[in-house]
Amino acid sequence: MSSHLFLIQSKEVGSEKMLVIALETDIIISGLGSNFYGFLWNSKPCILHLMKIMVFLHGTTIMHKSGIGKTPNERVKQVEENEPSVHKYEEYVPVGKANEKVRKWQEQGAEIVYLSSHRDIASVKKDLRVLSKYNFPNGQVLYRHLFESYAKVAEKAMPTVLIEDDCESIGGEVQMTYPHIKPDKKRLIKSIVVKEFSGIDHLPSNLTDLLKVA
Repeated sequence: MSSHLFLIQSKEVGSEKMLVIALETDIIISGLGSNFYGFLWNSKPCILHLMKIMVFLHGTTIMHKSGIGKTPNERVKQVEENEPSVHKYEEYVPVGKANEKVRKWQEQGAEIVYLSSHRDIASVKKDLRVLSKYNFPNGQVLYRHLFESYAKVAEKAMPTVLIEDDCESIGGEVQMTYPHIKPDKKRLIKSIVVKEFSGIDHLPSNLTDLLKVA
């Protein structure tokens, strides 16, 4: 069974603008609200759903303030050496122009969801203030509860594309999200991994091209 995603067009559904994604499968995956919108794609059943992009926050799109002007490798070293500003989450700043990149995706109709490394609402509120301060587009900030894993959070959200960094400073793949998602759900999510603290500026602004990278 194929699970390739194809960006077809932008269209109006009621009062909402949505991106039409074709998923070649025999299973209904998603819908808009409580309704499903189906059509034929090369004579195969296809489902339309809002394109959802989940982007990780810490290390992927925002970083500690002392990382400004440093190279990605220098920023990784700051984390490994426990540089004080690493823990001052309320002072975090965008990595490069991540805020502008994410906004471009949203302006084309994509739903944006953020994934935080925090586990408590007080710390997540610091993330919200940073996102607001630097004009990131609106979107839910999801986080792990109790013994929940990043993978579990992603499985609940089921994004079309998951963008995260390689977690070099904290252990690599074992700390990442996508590698630990269940196989049956993993095949429905496209993964884009960037080098920690290198940002997402290099990723395509156009959603069609972004899907080709994923």
